[in-house]
Amino acid sequence: MRMVDVIEKKRNGQALSKEEINFFIDGYTKGDIPDYQASALLMAVYFQGMTAEETALLTQAMVDSGETIDLSSIKGHKVDKHSTGGVGDKISFITGPIVASVGVPVAKMSGRGLGHTGGTIDKLESVEGFNVEITKEEFIENVNKYKLAVAGQTGNLAPADKKLYSLRDVTATVDSIPLIAGSIMSKKLASGADSIVLDVKTGSGAFMKTLEESEALAREMVQIGNNLGRKTIAVISDMNQPLGYEIGNANEIKEAAEVLKGKRVDDLRHLALELAAHMTVLAEVFDTYEEAYAKLEENVDNGKAFEAFRTFIHAQGGNTEMIDDLSLLPKAAFDIEVPAANSGYVNSIDAASVGIAAMHLGAGRATKEDQIDFGVGISLQKKIGDYVEKGEPLVILHSQEQNPQASIAKIKEAYSVTEEKPEKPTLIYKVIK
Repeated sequence: MRMVDVIEKKRNGQALSKEEINFFIDGYTKGDIPDYQASALLMAVYFQGMTAEETALLTQAMVDSGETIDLSSIKGHKVDKHSTGGVGDKISFITGPIVASVGVPVAKMSGRGLGHTGGTIDKLESVEGFNVEITKEEFIENVNKYKLAVAGQTGNLAPADKKLYSLRDVTATVDSIPLIAGSIMSKKLASGADSIVLDVKTGSGAFMKTLEESEALAREMVQIGNNLGRKTIAVISDMNQPLGYEIGNANEIKEAAEVLKGKRVDDLRHLALELAAHMTVLAEVFDTYEEAYAKLEENVDNGKAFEAFRTFIHAQGGNTEMIDDLSLLPKAAFDIEVPAANSGYVNSIDAASVGIAAMHLGAGRATKEDQIDFGVGISLQKKIGDYVEKGEPLVILHSQEQNPQASIAKIKEAYSVTEEKPEKPTLIYKVIK
């Protein structure tokens, strides 16, 4: 088989066979197929697309390119949740304990962040002593015992995806739905869960800006999961403004803990319960979504979900005093208010600009080498639909410097205040099964 023939076939809009896809993934992972030929195929896929069967075959080939996590020694139906990413997205820290509180095992492999804030791992490390570098044996033991564990992703999970993603990044082929879906699902499938719930974001702070694009991606990923033997559901949720009110690593752990302690942060609470309800129905603990939602909400209100969170932090070496007394979490030196330039209603918030403001403070990484500051971040004071007086704070920046001009400029750019009151954004648009 020759790579040039595979490229030509896809360039002409024909579907690739299992053998051709495996030949490409295997050859490129080993270094036998050069970047210029892989780039040509990626561009052909970008313009010609892939059938559902091709995308499933591509995903499976990427799963098979490295090691897979065997979770068979974990008792019960393992569920995982994945978000396509957004600003202030601390939902994993809320859904995980909620699901664990009814005995459903959540075995989560997570990475570090590159962008506006840290990843799941970085945020958890803002709790003193929390250890993600646990052995596979400790990971499995913790899930069996406490129903929840989070570990750093192994370096050899879907290596073909890692290599292809780097190439897509420099060849303008990132935003191809089959390639995005295959990339996300290959890592999820290699992580060994029995069922997967996807939180697909849409809006200004999401990778997919329109509902149409988000729905296309969601359908593609659900189809891949189901075709490859994993029960998969996608929830399309809003990212036209940050989730909750806190952005930054310790900030987000704090807000997640507050929600688990019963604080009513409506968007966080509802989205976390929505995702958790679908996870527990897939695990066959409840028969219906409505039954699951009611029981899980009860476990948030009666403290069982918070207790599951506290136990999880303790089991991985974290200082639970910081969870009991959230004022002990890392803090920045200065709190700086960014005032509204005029009175009116918050009409829109560009979530991506708020995320960049947080990165300028040190909450995220512009490059892989950057160090994260756990204590810096942003506390929103106003969200879409809220009234604000001129001079009243829109946000409070938690900064290590007294005058963080780049972040202040980004916040001013992000907020639009108008005389007319807008409708509050829809939180959950669709559920794709």
